[in-house]
Amino acid sequence: MTAPLIYEMRKPAIVEEGRSYPALYLIHGMGSNEQDLLGLVQGLEESCYIFSVRGPISQPPGYAFFTIEGFGKPHREVFDEAVTKLTDFIDYTCDSYPIDQDKLYLSGFSQGAILSMTLGVVLGSRVKGIAALSGYIPDFVKNEYDKKDVSNLSIFISHGQLDQVLPFEWAPANEKFYKEQGASVTFKQYASGHTVSQENYKDLREWFKTVGL
Repeated sequence: MTAPLIYEMRKPAIVEEGRSYPALYLIHGMGSNEQDLLGLVQGLEESCYIFSVRGPISQPPGYAFFTIEGFGKPHREVFDEAVTKLTDFIDYTCDSYPIDQDKLYLSGFSQGAILSMTLGVVLGSRVKGIAALSGYIPDFVKNEYDKKDVSNLSIFISHGQLDQVLPFEWAPANEKFYKEQGASVTFKQYASGHTVSQENYKDLREWFKTVGL
């Protein structure tokens, strides 16, 4: 079976026969690539598989997962296709590697955060944890997608108060949505722009510990 997306993988130095491992999927932002987020999770490969995925659309100097038709409005058809490809990619890795399917985690920045939060809706209880850094949930996802049960999901949502790309004003709605769906939500805000600040990084690493990574 061929992988539906290009990816970079990290794994434990010694993979024990007969053992299954947690999997963490990294989804980058617009114009970036599969190398971008690996620094945020350095060391976690000692106990889990890490799959950092490249967006399928050329977006110099890097790649993107979807295009947009307006501020906060992805092109629906392209967005839906990205969600399908990422879901297929998760299925591919679970079939190809010794993955514990009760311990699947997603983490993304910007476009990656948007897709991570969307995949939480789509996959529901298949996912144990999501870290969504500086993103939002499209209205059509909230209103038109078939929403799965997320009552066993833990989600870390963070956003910079000075974000000029995806306004901070959009962030509380992410927390509200997932709390209303029954997920366990950690919401953090920082005096920063569209980036992952050092404080954000520290909180993210602490959250990874609390969810078993």
